[in-house]
Amino acid sequence: MKIIFVVDDNATNLTTAEEALEKYYRVIALSSAEQMFKALHKFKPDLIMLDVEMPEMNGFEAMERLKANSSYADIPVIYLTGMSDDVNEARGIELGAVDFISKPFSKPVLLNRIKNHLEIDALIRERTRLFAQQTEQLLERTHQLVKLQSGIICTMADLVENRDKDTGGHIERTSTYMRILIDAMFENGVYAEDMVKWDLDAVISSARLHDVGKITISDTILNKPGKLTDEEFDIMKTHSKEGESIIEKAIKRTGDAELLQHAKLFAAYHHERWNGRGYPYGLSGTDIPLHGRLMAIVDVYDALVSERPYKKAFSHEDAHRIIVEDSGQHFDPLIVEIFTKVNEQIYAAKCTEVN
Repeated sequence: MKIIFVVDDNATNLTTAEEALEKYYRVIALSSAEQMFKALHKFKPDLIMLDVEMPEMNGFEAMERLKANSSYADIPVIYLTGMSDDVNEARGIELGAVDFISKPFSKPVLLNRIKNHLEIDALIRERTRLFAQQTEQLLERTHQLVKLQSGIICTMADLVENRDKDTGGHIERTSTYMRILIDAMFENGVYAEDMVKWDLDAVISSARLHDVGKITISDTILNKPGKLTDEEFDIMKTHSKEGESIIEKAIKRTGDAELLQHAKLFAAYHHERWNGRGYPYGLSGTDIPLHGRLMAIVDVYDALVSERPYKKAFSHEDAHRIIVEDSGQHFDPLIVEIFTKVNEQIYAAKCTEVN
C-alpha cells in the first residue's frame, strides 16, 4: 500500500484527509514540518500533502529543505492551502510542487488528484528506469566496441613490430612517452585548444599504428643488418604513405571512427620536419598536423636511445641534447620546450620499461 504524508497544523484538516484516504492508502498524519522530517527518517512516502501556512516552518521553507536533500527530492508534493493567489501558486510550482489543493477540500477532489499524481510519478520513474537501463546497455556496448578496436590495433601493431626485429618494444615505449608529453602540454597550455576534444586513450592507442606501413616493406630491407643504401632508404620512406593508405581503407570499410582518424595522421606525418625537409609531403611548421609533430619527437628519441645493427644507443642526455639542437629544424620548438620539461620523467619511463 502506498504511503501518503499529510502535513497540516490544523487537526480538523488532518482528520478529514485521513478519513478520505485511509481506505486506499497508508496515511501518516503530521502536525508540523519538523514532525514530517523526523518521520522521513523511518518512512519514505510516495506522496506528501503539505500545508503552506504553518508556524515555525511554513510549507515553502519545508519544500526548499526537501528539495535540497537528494533522498527526498524526488517525492511529489501537493500543497494544501487556503490561499488562492497566483503569486503563491507560482512560488510553490517554482519550488517543485506538483499541484495545489484549496482548503477546505472534498474527498473526490483529494482522491482524484492524488491518484493522478501517483500515476504520473510511477510513469516518470518507470521511464527513468528504462532510460538508465538503456544508457547502461549503450555504455556497455560502447565499451566493448572500444575494447575490440583497441584489440585490433594492438594486434596490427604487434604484426608490424614482430616483423621489424630491431625495434622491439618501440611501440609501447613511444606510446608511454606520448602520454607523458601530451599530459604536460595540457598542463602548460601548449596546443591545448587543439587537443581539448581528443579522447586521450584513443589517441594513445592509435599512435601504436604510426609504423603500420612497414607491413609493405620487404624483410630484406626492414631487417637489413646494417645501414640502408639510398635506394633502400627511399623504399623504406614509403611506409608513411603506405600506412596512411592502409588506414584509409580501414576507415572506408569500418566507418569514420575517431580512433582510425588519429591513427591515419600519426602514420602519414610522423616523418615530416618543421623546416619542410621531411617526408612524404614536405610540409613545414604548423601545416604539419599536431599528431605528426608529437610523434616526430618521441619516435626520434626512442630511435636515438635504442641500439640498432648500424649504431649503438645514445645516452638519454645526448638524445635530449640532439632534440634540443634540432628545435626549429626537425621539431616544433614549443613541443621541444615541453619535452625538456618532462625529459627526466621520460627517462624514468624508459628505465622502467628496460627493467
